[in-house]
Amino acid sequence: MGKTTGFLDYQRENNRCVDAKSRIQNYNEFHLPLSEKERRRQGGRCMDCGVPFCQSGMMIGGMTSGCPLNNLVPEWNDLIYSGNWKQAYNRLKKTNSFPEFTSRVCPAPCEAACTCGLNGDPVTVKENEYAIIEKAYAEQTAAPRPPKLRTGKTVAVVGSGPAGLAAADQLNKRGHSVTVFERSDRIGGLLMYGIPNMKLEKWVIDRKIKVMEEEGVTFVTNADVGKNYKAKKLLQKFDRVILACGASNPRDIQAPGRDGTGIYFAVDYLKSVTKSLLDSGLEDHNYIDAKEKHVVVIGGGDTGNDCVGTAIRQGCASVTQLEMMPRLPDTRAEDNTWPEWPRICKTDYGQEEARAVFGADPRVYQTTVKEFIKDGEGKVCRILTVRLALEEDPETGGKVMRPIEGSEQELLADLVLIAAGFLGAQQYVAEAFGAELDGRSHVITEPEKYQTSVDRVFAAGDMRRGQSLVVWAIREGREAAKAVDLSLMGYTNLA
Repeated sequence: MGKTTGFLDYQRENNRCVDAKSRIQNYNEFHLPLSEKERRRQGGRCMDCGVPFCQSGMMIGGMTSGCPLNNLVPEWNDLIYSGNWKQAYNRLKKTNSFPEFTSRVCPAPCEAACTCGLNGDPVTVKENEYAIIEKAYAEQTAAPRPPKLRTGKTVAVVGSGPAGLAAADQLNKRGHSVTVFERSDRIGGLLMYGIPNMKLEKWVIDRKIKVMEEEGVTFVTNADVGKNYKAKKLLQKFDRVILACGASNPRDIQAPGRDGTGIYFAVDYLKSVTKSLLDSGLEDHNYIDAKEKHVVVIGGGDTGNDCVGTAIRQGCASVTQLEMMPRLPDTRAEDNTWPEWPRICKTDYGQEEARAVFGADPRVYQTTVKEFIKDGEGKVCRILTVRLALEEDPETGGKVMRPIEGSEQELLADLVLIAAGFLGAQQYVAEAFGAELDGRSHVITEPEKYQTSVDRVFAAGDMRRGQSLVVWAIREGREAAKAVDLSLMGYTNLA
């Protein structure tokens, strides 16, 4: 351990942010890294505690505590402090296939479980990870490392999100020949089109894909398996197939007036903006535009926040974000003890920007849509909201949200974005292979297994477990790779 008293000697210092009114002028990432000297001090804050909950990846109270990838956090924090950046990268890469992604978009359950956070501020684990991977690229430590031997075995991966990419990366390192099929025009899945540039600039994805290509992975775009690309063809050509298509069925809001124009799913809105940005710098105007519109975002999660930040960058007239659940407390409640995930109110970048531009937090809690009101041309122009109360369900004994009679209120709404989560995988891919689905449209596998009901066909990620965190997707991909490798070789040495 580099500095025994580091957590006492140094205060937590986060990367600086470009101020809200400046950063909304573009779609660039807006965090400014600390100097190397300052970052090494942040690494020195790690306690190297006897039981590092940060790397546990446990489920406590139905929520993730610690990193599902079991990252060796204390080890590489100490290596940062000692200035051994190459070794820090090697330790990080033992467990995390894509630190360039997780260090930007993961909500950092590692930090929520950090022992320093029990009585103070947790270690800047996520930003330390960012420093390691970016320094590795700058110093060519993250350069391509093709496998020295090939096994002669072939694997097809359907879907190029984090689960599919992780599986491909691991199986290629093992020496198998891997081809990734993506239905869109660019590789990355929701990393590419579901997460806006402000959180993950797309050159970051392209940089990693180039490395994987030079290591031997083949990528095929515009290949919609189950539609324009036959599942039977994959089964004939490849020894194994992994389905990693994500949970891509958006949850809808069923209310009168839903058929009005100007109502979109958040994923379609975000994709349209990012694709236009990448294709033409927004010059083609081939995107859903919030300019000078009153925007209502239905959903209080990360995707809803991304919609808020994007709408502000487009120059919306106003933005309101509806959240069904009550506002969480600012600090942990007594029944939400460390190292559980902290159920507290957090203000993300989009909400910060709304405050800066419009003077108020855009979130309205315990509220949902009762009706979409259309004008004479069938376009949404207002919505009717209703307040909700948290009550006990007499039949189940659980808590449910019920409408409060007489609490209706109208809001201006020229553009409505539904960010209410995802229900499961789109069924046509699984059906093309004959893989069984459960009632939530998740591919069925045996518990803790990745083999589907179809011989030689495996599943991983949100398509198997449901909508979850990027770190869970990467873990799923890595675990599926182990299962595939075992089935091909009779043993596996993949970590």
